[in-house]
Amino acid sequence: MKFFLAGQWQDRDQRIEVTNPSNGDIIDSVPIASAEDVESALVTAVRGAEIMEKLTGYERFRILRRAADLITERRESLARSLSREQGKTLREAFVEVDRSAQTLELSGEEAKRLGGEVLPLDGGKGVFNKLGFTLRVPCGVVVAITPFNLPLALVCHKVGPAIAGGNAVILKPASDTPLIALLLIEILLEAGLPPLAISCITGSGQVVGNMLCSDARVRKISFTGSQEVGEQICKMAGIKKVTMELGSNSPLIVLPDADLDKVVDATVSSGFANAGQVCISAQRLIVTESVHDELMSILIPKVQSIVSGDPLNPETDMGPMIRDSDAIRVQSWIHEAVSQGATLACGGQRSGAFLQPTLVLGANREMKIVRDELFGPGVAVTRARDEDEAIRMANDTAFGLSAGVFTRDLDSAIRFSKEVRSGNIHINWGPSWRTDMMPYGGLKNSGLGKEGPRYAIEEMTEMKTIVIHS
Repeated sequence: MKFFLAGQWQDRDQRIEVTNPSNGDIIDSVPIASAEDVESALVTAVRGAEIMEKLTGYERFRILRRAADLITERRESLARSLSREQGKTLREAFVEVDRSAQTLELSGEEAKRLGGEVLPLDGGKGVFNKLGFTLRVPCGVVVAITPFNLPLALVCHKVGPAIAGGNAVILKPASDTPLIALLLIEILLEAGLPPLAISCITGSGQVVGNMLCSDARVRKISFTGSQEVGEQICKMAGIKKVTMELGSNSPLIVLPDADLDKVVDATVSSGFANAGQVCISAQRLIVTESVHDELMSILIPKVQSIVSGDPLNPETDMGPMIRDSDAIRVQSWIHEAVSQGATLACGGQRSGAFLQPTLVLGANREMKIVRDELFGPGVAVTRARDEDEAIRMANDTAFGLSAGVFTRDLDSAIRFSKEVRSGNIHINWGPSWRTDMMPYGGLKNSGLGKEGPRYAIEEMTEMKTIVIHS
């Protein structure tokens, strides 16, 4: 495919091959952007921002509404493209396509109701005959940098609100999964988005990402990825608005009164979806002593029954990881934990990018599989003496994106909600649950700002205060 730059589809001699992670086949290739291309994207975006600012909220709504409809019309082909490029199962790909359409739909609805408020200025001492109100105005140029694991849904979570807010967007998709993003650009253009309002350039993060994030013409950066890269972006961003969706190692706590069948379902769903390559994947299962053994007797066979294989096969439950090297890394962390005293309950075997769904028992905070972000199909199980220790373990991390607890006790649920330091809290389900309208974002090293169309639009616009004196 070509990339989209300065209102045109363009090619370059140097290209990146895009491969199918399940079999290594080359699907396509995309151009490698140069420093000159980045400059062209910035110049174009400044012009595009002027065009977007003049569109009414209804006009922006119509573009996003049409784009959502086109995604739905092309659901089958988009899902198959997504599955081949990223490696997730076809079933998971259909869910992502549907979510992406909804995100654009929600963004369009918010474009119609973007407004300010009347200010009660006469509440100030000695203030008479003043009328005050606020306006929300576009940031101007928004840079969106997206990861490989949800390469359509997370692009929509950035591009949709940016367009709804009246901005121009420069999109830098992950080099592993650029094709689905380029297909989305085709849809947005067909839906009526002004061509100068968006560029999608592919290539090296060191070249493209660094130039974009450090340029003064960019007012807003929205990034999803690792903590390490997020910190680098924040250092080079200067005086810009930033949204950072970074790493996690989400805990799922099981208290003595938990419904264990539901715990098993939530662990499988939260821990192994997309081969564990989800930032809110259930990585740490913290189980109170009294129910540990019973839960394991149910959970282990359930994990062993997960069918791994060809993602396009409807019978497959879990596909490959994105790269062989990622599967090798995750397997090495598992082996390291076993060498440090943990027990491999099931899984752990690798073939290329495929890694068997894995449960590791007896894990502790000194192990990478507990301390760091695994981002793979493995769940580390740790025993807790009681509720107090379980909450302490849940908080014993630099991250704070999402957490879950299973309990039927209202007091315990409220305590967990208040005391666990995480941006998203789930009672009686796993940490990976998300609907696209909710505010979504982390605490601590898990990031800054919120996504979800309504909240992202606030991040992608700025407030002006107007006072009329009479």
